[in-house]
Amino acid sequence: MGFKECFRKHGIILMEGALGERLKREFHLQFDDQLVMAKLIYDPKGREALRTLWRQYITIAEERQLPFLATTPTRRANIERIKKAGSSDKILIDNMEFLLEMKQHCKTEMYAGGLLGCKGDAYTGRGALTTEEARAFHRWQATCLKEAGAEFLYAGIMPALPEAVGMAQALSDTGLPYLISFTIKRDGRLIDGTSIADAIERIDKSTEYHPVCYMTNCVHPSILDQALKRPFNDKQLVRERFLGIQANTSPLSYEELDGSLKLYCSTPETFAREMIRLQREYHLKILGGCCGTDNRHMEAVASRL
Repeated sequence: MGFKECFRKHGIILMEGALGERLKREFHLQFDDQLVMAKLIYDPKGREALRTLWRQYITIAEERQLPFLATTPTRRANIERIKKAGSSDKILIDNMEFLLEMKQHCKTEMYAGGLLGCKGDAYTGRGALTTEEARAFHRWQATCLKEAGAEFLYAGIMPALPEAVGMAQALSDTGLPYLISFTIKRDGRLIDGTSIADAIERIDKSTEYHPVCYMTNCVHPSILDQALKRPFNDKQLVRERFLGIQANTSPLSYEELDGSLKLYCSTPETFAREMIRLQREYHLKILGGCCGTDNRHMEAVASRL
């Protein structure tokens, strides 16, 4: 069964919880200035830490018999940063192969995805590309991840519509199933002011192969709830196409959280209650964790599903 068939067949799909924050705080790992987490697989401690965290999340999915999604830690490993770091497409290949190796030992339905991100700042939109620039810029990374064996592609925390359109076109060009995840604010808009509804409509009209669905990550469930309740987002298109979240445990804004030395965290029980309420109201299919979450938070969510 492929990823699209899995998405159609299952009402709920569990996605991984936080990696970055846990790797820094629990394992005290240092990230590369250019490639961030992508180089960790070349460090024995980093490789083992990634294996430990993924194994925790996979075990939760196995015990609850839920399909599971995980993605390579390659959001910042774009063509420009890889060149600056003196690396090559091998870093994408090696990350993808490592994740596929994790899948070999999984006892539930699992899909290994390739993660991409915007060129500039995901939380402010600074440095965002035009649609034409984005399609050309992101095509190389998307193609590399496909050739490395990615089963789906995932564009995380996209703050501006023009770049999100170009990113979607680049992912569509690969022929792989893909997800587009927005950076969303309480006012129901992306960082550049585009409403969720308008963003979905524009991307669907601009791509040959549409995203499997749209979602958000690095945001609290209550913020997404407020965003989806805005009258301009209360549309059938949004209800049908916006179907996932990788959620933070803190309800603070991006401005308050970005670069914070303190990890704001709610209890697993509180987090799970808010996630399930959100899932039931909006019929979300993909549920995962972002900053502040760990295996306890994802277990609490999975147990309530």
